[in-house]
Amino acid sequence: MSELLKKIDARTKLAGTNKLEILMFSLGQDQRTGRKEVFGINVFKVREVMRTPPITTAPEMPSSVEGMVSLRGSLVPIIDLAKYTGIVTASKPEIMIVTEYNGRTQGFLVNAVDTILRLDWSLMRVPPAMLAARMGGLVTAVTELENNTLVMMLDVEKILADTSEVDDAHLFVNLEPVHEERMVFFADDSVVARKQIERTLDAMHIRYAQAINGQKAWIELQQMAAQAELSGRKLKDTLQLVLTDVEMPEMDGYMLTKMIKSDHRFEGIQVLMHSSLSSDSNQKLGQSVGVDAYVPKFDPHKLSAKLCEMLHIGA
Repeated sequence: MSELLKKIDARTKLAGTNKLEILMFSLGQDQRTGRKEVFGINVFKVREVMRTPPITTAPEMPSSVEGMVSLRGSLVPIIDLAKYTGIVTASKPEIMIVTEYNGRTQGFLVNAVDTILRLDWSLMRVPPAMLAARMGGLVTAVTELENNTLVMMLDVEKILADTSEVDDAHLFVNLEPVHEERMVFFADDSVVARKQIERTLDAMHIRYAQAINGQKAWIELQQMAAQAELSGRKLKDTLQLVLTDVEMPEMDGYMLTKMIKSDHRFEGIQVLMHSSLSSDSNQKLGQSVGVDAYVPKFDPHKLSAKLCEMLHIGA
């Protein structure tokens, strides 16, 4: 376990290379199918890996939330991923992966951790419809290893939204609508995150287009740039800002930003990074590839305020 943590601590800066490092783990053998599925989580989101400590149960929690653990003076919710994903296993989860998303810390119970894998985001594919349906939309990306093992990346935003069981309607109240004509293009591989962004932009009366990952965003953005050139106008006159997640299959947000900033057709169009990778180091990585600003997921009012600032709304 200590060697694994050393590898996590020694991770390299991969911004702008379209590469990532994932910690692979399993949830045990599914008694219904006989398969032992392999999942992955971005190493940047892993705070530590430990043996499962004693868990204090708490009332009125979703069935997949085992309870709470005190870590360094803070109570951390603990989610059993096997229960959440519906995998039926006879083994008890012995490992806890402590993660940080959107400024929140939680523990994921897993059966075992494997190794850290470095690969190119281009090898992470959008899951086939059959797999997506079987996993209930929980898988945002998949990759196949040389030994024919399939590694699946889970939509952690969806897991946290489902297990919190909190009505978030109040988060979108009192977002100030704007009257200036503005257009935003956003890219995010999480269906939950995309819905949250849509609700924010709708409340602000800002027009938008979207894509499910950086590669598809880049294809659509190039088409928009080509159309602008054909009509003899600048793209910035119709598109003012690109809002991008960091982790996305095929092309990540760092690489998407790098492509935008190296293409003169996108001159004057700002890039706002919107990510659950909220540490200072990740913000600096974004700045190194040309990101204009950063806003952590997910606070509609912070996102709205940053958009108003960058789009010069009300100025």
